[in-house]
Amino acid sequence: MKGLLITDHKEEPLQLAEIEKPIVGVGQVLIHMKAVALNRRDQWIRQGMYPNIQFGTVLGSDGAGIVSAVGEGVSNDWLNKEVIVNPNVNWGDDPKAQSAEYSVLGMPTHGTFAEYIAVGIDRLIDKPRHMTWSEAAALPLAGLTAYRALFHHGTTSEGKNVLISGVGGGVAQFAFQFAVAAGANVYVTSGNQEKLDKCISMGAKGEYSYKEEGWFKKAHQETGGFDVVIDSAGGNQLNDFIKIMKPAGRIVFYGATNGTPQKLDMFRMFWNQITLQGSTMGNDQEFKEMVSFVNDHQLKPIVDSVRPFDQMLSAFNDMKAGKHFGKLVVKIGQRLIS
Repeated sequence: MKGLLITDHKEEPLQLAEIEKPIVGVGQVLIHMKAVALNRRDQWIRQGMYPNIQFGTVLGSDGAGIVSAVGEGVSNDWLNKEVIVNPNVNWGDDPKAQSAEYSVLGMPTHGTFAEYIAVGIDRLIDKPRHMTWSEAAALPLAGLTAYRALFHHGTTSEGKNVLISGVGGGVAQFAFQFAVAAGANVYVTSGNQEKLDKCISMGAKGEYSYKEEGWFKKAHQETGGFDVVIDSAGGNQLNDFIKIMKPAGRIVFYGATNGTPQKLDMFRMFWNQITLQGSTMGNDQEFKEMVSFVNDHQLKPIVDSVRPFDQMLSAFNDMKAGKHFGKLVVKIGQRLIS
């Protein structure tokens, strides 16, 4: 079978290669993958910007497919079921934080970017029936990350003012969709006007270009401040967020692509009871809750493009360029885009 491996090739570390079909272990199933989706971490691994990279690993955390074989201890009722894969590995017993053994599917364990993958039965959940294969494949990692940040840490609910920063990314787009579905007053930022306009058409109450000097002042004047900010960039703009929070507001960040701020407005934070909260992908119970939320509201991921497996490197290049809006999806075993 074919799989996309991370290698030590200097010219192009990603190699689509013939690899052995996985052996199904006790308590596992074999999934024939129908579609997979890229995440930012996949590109970071490609660029060597991820810890403990192990060459020869099949990348990929997101995917959807059909159960084609079951291992010892697994009921035959699972055969031919359409499923999505929970990318958590060894979260642990504490729902508040991951264990020391925690990892994400696709590094160091083999991931979804292959024709077949063997995973534990506890990693599966039924594919949402209202979604296509491409949409279902786009859901797991980014959807779970957004759900935890928005609801567990952000305590988002109907009527709250929520700002989604950098709405072009996959997690940010799920956070945007989830917040709108929850009845919040949702506002977005981006450096791309086309992306901002798209969000307005999908229910955003307002939009702000972070390239515009003093955008946060305008946002505060128009909204009266925010109860929740969801961010992945960090950096010096954290101080802009602090200035536009309502008392007891919560800034939740699930990444730090802009690094650490040179200074932090601690006075304003303590005086206004503002919380600055880190967040990761989410635990197994939150994965189930996220899928239920998506089913209840009949939500569909925003998919930028779908392409065949043998053109996967072009999807990585699009992610690196950062011009896409929505998830980059690859169909497995099909040459035609659908």
